[in-house]
Amino acid sequence: MSSLSSALFAYPKQAEFGRVLPKNKIYEHSAANTRLKGLFVEQVEQIVWRYKLAPETINLAAKPGVPEIQVFAIQLKTPELHRDVLRCIDAAVQFPIIFELTQGQGAEARSQVVAAYKRPREADAASWVCSDYFESGWMPATSERAPLPLALDLGGLYERLLHRLIPIATRTHEALRDLVARAEEVTAKTREIAKTQARLGKEKQFNRKVEINATLRHLKTELEQLSR
Repeated sequence: MSSLSSALFAYPKQAEFGRVLPKNKIYEHSAANTRLKGLFVEQVEQIVWRYKLAPETINLAAKPGVPEIQVFAIQLKTPELHRDVLRCIDAAVQFPIIFELTQGQGAEARSQVVAAYKRPREADAASWVCSDYFESGWMPATSERAPLPLALDLGGLYERLLHRLIPIATRTHEALRDLVARAEEVTAKTREIAKTQARLGKEKQFNRKVEINATLRHLKTELEQLSR
């Protein structure tokens, strides 16, 4: 896995877009319900369409599924952002998006990079599907930005940007889609282990504890195999 602190990139000046994205525009294009609008109001200060990585701005060719990559900066009102807010934005914008979240102001400000693997649906290219969200750790907003990874086209660049966020190493010759699916399985298995450990902590009967412990060992073995 790459260093998560290197997920903040120095995007090229010529790709700068710098346009504030009104929340109501996102609502219109994503059919946001009352709960989602409430999350936006409560948690989001401002959304800025910061960069547009496209053939005409960074001189990399488009690829099927990656005609452009957008970089959105979101200033938060709260320490964390509900992932449904990002899903809503992803539903409204028909391009892959890299999100840079910032919480706090001045010297105390901290940033986190978040993205899902987003691709056109196989049965309907006009509709897009998103994986789970992957994220960097929080880091000072003033952290030094890494140079953009070298890539031959926008598809390759998108893969390299996502690799900085996915918390498991790529296997030899593993396609991005397979890596993402495995990372999602790791997340699901980790949740299952946490639930099983909670059950074990509450269980009073010895024979049931033995059974739950055996299940837990099996789950941990599966997680280890998935993570390699």
